[in-house]
Amino acid sequence: MGAEYYRADSESGDHIEDPSEDALFMLINDLNDTDNTFVVVQPDEDDPAWFTSVAVLDEGGYEVVRRDTTRREHDVATETGIDQIARDLTIWMAARDLPGRPTQHTSNF
Repeated sequence: MGAEYYRADSESGDHIEDPSEDALFMLINDLNDTDNTFVVVQPDEDDPAWFTSVAVLDEGGYEVVRRDTTRREHDVATETGIDQIARDLTIWMAARDLPGRPTQHTSNF
């Protein structure tokens, strides 16, 4: 059975279904500059509408990419704090439209 909402896959082959903030922290913390340079999180579906990735930078720190084609969002940032990256990604992913979950709507009331 696949992930209920999304999955995280690292270059080294680590795979976590519906990762928590702590699981994302561990995946990012395990990255290195030789054979495990990135992790990608995306919905567990064919042709996902959004994804986020974290990659190790040669000069230190991490490149964080957030892309959501349905919202026309594409953000690339350089970050250094793994705890902040994991927290920000968890919040960002919670705001995405996920398979099997009702679409979120905002109100101006």
